[in-house]
Amino acid sequence: MLSQDMEVGSLAHSSRVLPVDCEMELSKGNCKSASAANHFQWSQWQLLDSILPTGGFVHSFGLETAIQACIISGPEDLRTYVIHLLENTGSLLLPFVYTSTTSPNMDTWSKLDKTLDATLTNEVGRKASISQGSALLRIAATMFLEVPSLKSMRDTLLGSGAISFHHAPIFGLICGLLGFDCVTTQRAYMFITMRDAISAATRLNLIGPLGASVLQHQIANVAEEILNKWMNRPVEQACQTAPLLDTVQGCHGYLFSRMFCS
Repeated sequence: MLSQDMEVGSLAHSSRVLPVDCEMELSKGNCKSASAANHFQWSQWQLLDSILPTGGFVHSFGLETAIQACIISGPEDLRTYVIHLLENTGSLLLPFVYTSTTSPNMDTWSKLDKTLDATLTNEVGRKASISQGSALLRIAATMFLEVPSLKSMRDTLLGSGAISFHHAPIFGLICGLLGFDCVTTQRAYMFITMRDAISAATRLNLIGPLGASVLQHQIANVAEEILNKWMNRPVEQACQTAPLLDTVQGCHGYLFSRMFCS
């Protein structure tokens, strides 16, 4: 009886304990999975890094014009302006980001670019979108060599005059090809919009660096609510919710002196 019990116990133990070589294989698999996830995060952070030379810091989203027109005179006005800017970004541009992320191919990208080019009636904002989009795609095609389709699509359409290279569809395209999920991509687009606008306010001496950081943290909750309101919408539902911002930005070219391009 004792011998049989020992055999049964031994079998039960062997069924629970994996061989050493199996454990090593599982460990290697987990390490590879963790390594891929870590590399993904590096790419994600780099795409959102303010040091990325996309020209975001030369565009104030009409903020410089609003200051000179006395629409903004202090931090509270700035907070209201940035919130309206995020609302407008969510309603107008997030549908283009979402669609290009879910279908990251040249045909979808081309259609979205042409649609957005016809939608943006503000010439100043339109040029800003094109310059930032062109710069972002050039950088991404050079940087993310693990996604060769970025370079091939850029080489195919560059100089053809077929598209204008607007920023929102390109941002979604890049994130989609890198494997970002659509919610993360849309949240990232809202983040860089908020970041660049507050950075422009800092450079215009409307708010100090510490105050800008506090303001960005405070607006984050509002930005998340706006994101939840407008995310995952088709392009057919894209609309303007703050037309005054569009009008203000369109007057940027009439400023006597200016620091930013838009």
